Amino acid sequence: MAAAPQYDESSVKVLKGLEPVKHRPGMYTRTENPLHIVQEVIDNAADEALGGFARTIAVTVHQDGSISVADDGRGIPVGLHPEMKVPTVEVVFTQLHAGGKFNKKDGGAYSFSGGLHGVGVSVTNALSTRLEVRVKREGMEHALAFADGFVVEPLSALREVGKRNTGTMVRCWPDPKYFDSPTIPLGELEHILRSKAVLLPGITVTLALEKRDGSVEQKSWNYPDGLAGYLSERLADIELVVPLFKGERYISEESDSFAQGEGAAWVITWTEEGATARESYVNLIPTPSGGTHETGLRDGVFNAIKNFVDLHNMLPKGVKLLPEDLFARASFVLSAKVLDPQFQGQTKERLSSRDALRLVSSQVRDPFELWLNEHLEYGRKLADLAIRQAQSRMRAAKTVVKKKSSGVAVLPGKLTDCTSDDVSRRELFLVEGDSAGGSAKQGRDKDFQAILPLRGKVLNSWEVDRDELFLNNEIHDIAVAIGVDPHTIEQQVDLSNLRYGKLLVMSDADVDGSHIQVLLLTLFCRHFPQLVQNGHVYIAQPPLYRIDVPGQGKNKPPRKLYALDDGELEAVLDKLRMEKVREGSWQISRFKGLGEMSAEQLFDTTMNPDTRRTLKVEFDPVEGVTTRTMTMLMGKGEASARRAWLETNGNLAEGDI
Repeated sequence: MAAAPQYDESSVKVLKGLEPVKHRPGMYTRTENPLHIVQEVIDNAADEALGGFARTIAVTVHQDGSISVADDGRGIPVGLHPEMKVPTVEVVFTQLHAGGKFNKKDGGAYSFSGGLHGVGVSVTNALSTRLEVRVKREGMEHALAFADGFVVEPLSALREVGKRNTGTMVRCWPDPKYFDSPTIPLGELEHILRSKAVLLPGITVTLALEKRDGSVEQKSWNYPDGLAGYLSERLADIELVVPLFKGERYISEESDSFAQGEGAAWVITWTEEGATARESYVNLIPTPSGGTHETGLRDGVFNAIKNFVDLHNMLPKGVKLLPEDLFARASFVLSAKVLDPQFQGQTKERLSSRDALRLVSSQVRDPFELWLNEHLEYGRKLADLAIRQAQSRMRAAKTVVKKKSSGVAVLPGKLTDCTSDDVSRRELFLVEGDSAGGSAKQGRDKDFQAILPLRGKVLNSWEVDRDELFLNNEIHDIAVAIGVDPHTIEQQVDLSNLRYGKLLVMSDADVDGSHIQVLLLTLFCRHFPQLVQNGHVYIAQPPLYRIDVPGQGKNKPPRKLYALDDGELEAVLDKLRMEKVREGSWQISRFKGLGEMSAEQLFDTTMNPDTRRTLKVEFDPVEGVTTRTMTMLMGKGEASARRAWLETNGNLAEGDI
């Protein structure tokens, strides 16, 4: 009999320094290729330019597989760090959560930057076989080198360069073992560099590609006209409905809602052909998946148009304008400046800061409304475009309703349906518990949001035969409500009877809620796979905490803030301290369940499409690794396999011990 594995003090491992990154690189960066770890270095150079300290950024792709990034900014400090007692430049490249971007008070080193998590260039160092740093600062050029994240050539002074000659050069050799492909996609790299030039008017950004024959191919970007020049270039051969509307507004003095300097720059136009170019950024970081700043742009522009239409009495009877009616044909570039941006994930593809919606909307709305009324011809063209789109949408919705009018099953009695006929807008919330269902019914938008409360836990349906599914009342009600029969991925199922464009699982943020979530996802992935494959299934993410902030004089009334998890709670508290709110004057409440939220709170945090957070469910229905894993986790005869899996992977569970 084999000896039991030893479990004593030595069994508890603490990952120090950069070891967590090497152990689980996917938590800190995209691992398809090394582009993201290079982008961290580029972002640092761009932050120097954003602060007005650099005029050039030069990137070189070398023949040996390394990449170097150089700027003429201030140079990373080289003196001893007051706490770590080693050169500060060494701390920046060897410690997670270290950097000038955490000091937001009194201007800090970087009042506005994309670096939020503080794991940037230290991740680049951890995942590179070698990394070299050259710093020109205070009249001297200094050199430092790392291998596999450890110092191999300590900081040394190389030569005198003159006090005005400053800057930083970082050269890294990405380690292929951490990436699916060791090659950086040059097209994406070019796009990132060009975007930096767009967002930093007057800054010159260059890309040099070393060739095998020893020659160098060089590209350079400089946009004196910034966003407008770039969008004009993108739309050069396309006919515009109206000329470019561009603007830039920032908070001039600290208010009760926003910090001084927060705001946005934008350029937007419309084409008959539809959206051609849409790009958004936060503190120079590309956000390809959009986020609350894009929603703010849409909200501000739409409200300005709606006011224009109402003022000039242009809306035909029976037509209701929606934001997507106007935005369907919009092309734009948006650059937001947010003091403490909250992103979904370290790769920062989507902004999730709730305040960004109100910030961008408030900055865009008034100047756009003024522009419309100063240029009545353009205003009428845009209003007409939106009205035609709304009429087309309403005609399409009526056509779908006629197709479905015969043979409709009797809907569940506990379903609270919505009134809209547009299936693409309609949403069904599968809500845990009757109390939360009651709050959801009161808080929802009755036009397009339906509620189906679920009692208890849904049956584990992974191994249930399709013919026996409807013996379970909850599953029967779900199937009838959504209008689609259970099916397999191979079946030709009729999705034209689908009654909702989005199905959202909304459960408590506790263990029971997670269990219900898993059971519902098991049902959809096993018996409604085509709904998942076509992007109809989502998970709602209610906040875990509410922070009640007391009022501070006439200009700062009491506020209610929300945090999704512990990390976001800490970020909110940091922001309150920065605003000089007295420590401990706020109250933190932890939601035990959705039923504890008022209808207004539930809508604002979890149901409002403009401010909520959702996760889109993706699942490969073809027999493979995912299906085998689900069988192991949900199968009735898989207890021993589950135990073995937990013993192997239990240490990967995150949380404080």
